[in-house]
Amino acid sequence: MNVQLLAHTPEPEKLITTAAKLCYSKTNACGIYEKLTEENVDKFIKMLANLGHESPLEHASFTFAIDGVSRSLLAQITRHRIASFSVQSQRYVNLGDTFEYITPPVIASNSMYKELFDEAVNESFEAYKTLTAAITADLVTGGMERKKAEKIAIENARAVLPNACETKMIVTMNARELMHFFNKRCCNRAQDEIRALADEMLRLCKGVAPILFSHAGAPCVSGACPEGKMSCGSPRKG
Repeated sequence: MNVQLLAHTPEPEKLITTAAKLCYSKTNACGIYEKLTEENVDKFIKMLANLGHESPLEHASFTFAIDGVSRSLLAQITRHRIASFSVQSQRYVNLGDTFEYITPPVIASNSMYKELFDEAVNESFEAYKTLTAAITADLVTGGMERKKAEKIAIENARAVLPNACETKMIVTMNARELMHFFNKRCCNRAQDEIRALADEMLRLCKGVAPILFSHAGAPCVSGACPEGKMSCGSPRKG
């Protein structure tokens, strides 16, 4: 897995503070922004967190480049709907001989599991290649231009590919949605892969806005676990 913070709102904590203070000030936003000091921002961000005033967080956004994750993870992360996603398409990208897949840790830790897993995944890929070649050949024989035939072939052959297929994406979330994402996906009850992604995204966010994200993460980092009898029983440390 490779995660990079491609871009973010400049001075996100200062912007959020400006947005929040504007709600209670006669001064315009530019005037507030120009007069803010690091100490002002620090105090106000902490106060916002204590008050639960979250809407100003929506003004700051963070964009991540994510590689080396599975299509299974893709299905999970896109449930976070207040976000923007650009994902490598299996309709337009022919996997050809560069097929890569992600092995879950539980399976990787057991030689029998891994052998069965690798065999199943590679069989699906062989079926993908065979279908792609056969459909392309038949369509070209029928008079279709090759490029169009190949596109039709791969978008149909992809149906045999597993959730383990590696994919790449760009994801943009605002700070408020990131807080929610970290709350759900940094939890020990989240699946290993998406938890590792969330942990790395949080690490990157803290590098840019340490005050804002100081208490972000699983609920147990800053309070009680809300899972009740479903709790993992092992609170995470901030």
